Amino acid sequence: MTAKIEEVAERAGVAVSTVSRALRDMPGVSLATRQRIKDIAAEVGYLASPNAARLATGVTGTVAVIVPDATKWFFGQVISGAGAALRAAGRDVLLYELGDADGRRRFFEGQTLRGRADAVLVLSLRLSEEETHSLRALGLPVVLLGQGSEVFGSVRVDDRAAGRSAVRHLINLGHRRIGLIGIDDADEVTSGGTPPVSRLAGYRQSLLAAGIPLDTDLEQFGANSVSGGAEAMIRLLSAAERPTAVFVGSDEMAFGALGVVRAAGLAVPRDISFVGFDNHDLSEVMELTTIDQDIRGQGEAAAQLLLETLAAAPGAAPANRTIDTRLVLRRTTAPPSSALPASPDSTASPTSPESKEET
Repeated sequence: MTAKIEEVAERAGVAVSTVSRALRDMPGVSLATRQRIKDIAAEVGYLASPNAARLATGVTGTVAVIVPDATKWFFGQVISGAGAALRAAGRDVLLYELGDADGRRRFFEGQTLRGRADAVLVLSLRLSEEETHSLRALGLPVVLLGQGSEVFGSVRVDDRAAGRSAVRHLINLGHRRIGLIGIDDADEVTSGGTPPVSRLAGYRQSLLAAGIPLDTDLEQFGANSVSGGAEAMIRLLSAAERPTAVFVGSDEMAFGALGVVRAAGLAVPRDISFVGFDNHDLSEVMELTTIDQDIRGQGEAAAQLLLETLAAAPGAAPANRTIDTRLVLRRTTAPPSSALPASPDSTASPTSPESKEET
């Protein structure tokens, strides 16, 4: 005959809900009581049923992760980092992909998460007032990744400082005509993505601090994709005077821009230098100088903050954390050719492919 949770509770002298919490390693049970309950459960041969535990305690052991588009490399890295941290804590992950504007509307209007998760991790969504209210109504801990919040906990990078660092590197090399390829993806915004406009602000701040006037002709925007970067680069090359360097809002866009430049017969970094953003897995193969924003680490930090929020006392103030970024130097940046002495190998870069500079 199979042992029941009531038998374990009776022998341990505790409530059924306490047994369920102890066997699932949930907060609210002392270490001594937890171990005693586990010993009794093993002795009588009781195996906890996840469904029974959920009904008895209201605890699912699951964290919901809301993502605009799970196919994008950035979100895959975040989910990987967050998932590893949550699984290590004994939590399951329930992934919700919004997909498009209709999917987003249905998700928030339908109270999809009620009774299915203990906490919610929201990736790169700029929440509306109605969406914020919908999440608060669940009564669950919520952490946002990529957006600051006064209502929920949050994890993000300082995009403005990172943008300043990228452009300052180009200025220090001697560049004065520096272009920008920024993210402006209407479809991504609709489904939930948040274009990092602070990177544009950091770009402009570095130029102005160096006494370089802003030129809107050097600011081009496109979809956050290889093709989006390529199209923006074509427009930059069509300017009356092309830039000698370009700061690109994502590495994927930079890959497209690099292809256009090389197809035009120009050499990198001799004719145009590039700095990307993300430190994509392929950026080392492409020898792309870039900003590393520790994407997987952001996921881990967000998951850890969510776990801490679950264990905190009810009503505790939301915590906000900022993840450090760093400039990774590779072979797509060098002084402008006008600043270099003539050389038989004019395409060589003076920077070491392995050198790194912390921001």
